[in-house]
Amino acid sequence: MYDDELAVLDAEVGRESPFDPLDAIAPLGEDEAPKPNADNMLLLLHHPDQQQRMLGARAFCEIEDPRSIPFLIGMLADPCPLVRVSTAYALGRNTSPMAIDPLIAQFHRDWNGYARKGIVWALGNTRDARAVSTLCNALKTDISAVRLWAASALGQTPKIDYASMIKAVPPLIGGLRRDDVSAVRSNCAWAIGQICTELPSNVVYATAVDALIEAFAEDEELGVKEDARAAILSIGDSRGLQVIEEIEQDGYF
Repeated sequence: MYDDELAVLDAEVGRESPFDPLDAIAPLGEDEAPKPNADNMLLLLHHPDQQQRMLGARAFCEIEDPRSIPFLIGMLADPCPLVRVSTAYALGRNTSPMAIDPLIAQFHRDWNGYARKGIVWALGNTRDARAVSTLCNALKTDISAVRLWAASALGQTPKIDYASMIKAVPPLIGGLRRDDVSAVRSNCAWAIGQICTELPSNVVYATAVDALIEAFAEDEELGVKEDARAAILSIGDSRGLQVIEEIEQDGYF
């Protein structure tokens, strides 16, 4: 998962982001620093000054409080792109079924790449079947910073349902085989591994494993090879394991 490659993608977004909440958010349970006061931060979410709204939204990137959700949904269309970015990540921390459709709608109309990246991250965290089509389209058509996280988000589909996994596999295979950015291909390999561990042995499963074997054997980037290998090992597919053994015995890896 090549997070640091995002630093070279700022040119595609059109401006350097002074605050990327993905870099600031600590995993739940791992951040021991004092949290902002939720009551005070709620007041900032409808403050007339955009700097204050942004501070409020950033606070809810760190804290969970269901009272924030209606305000955050309303802030998705804020005229300030920095507020929208922070709001998207805040909704990824404070997930709710009622935020899915507003997040999808804002994704399709937002011109700011960092905002769309935050929305993709949030949609992945919601683990809702309604988001899968948007995530698939993002992986196929958006800028590389967004594609990177769309692939990771699709790796959450095993926590949704079988139909969502089946829908996610083709664009992930396409990304693994054809995306120009190695970090995106690596994330596709990881996501395919997550999905295949939950799939029955069928045509979709076999095609996905074929793509991982192909990436391990043929991709020019060592990082992609390593992630494809790790995915095959996590799946435990006998055919894939045999290919790994043969290639490693021949000294090609």
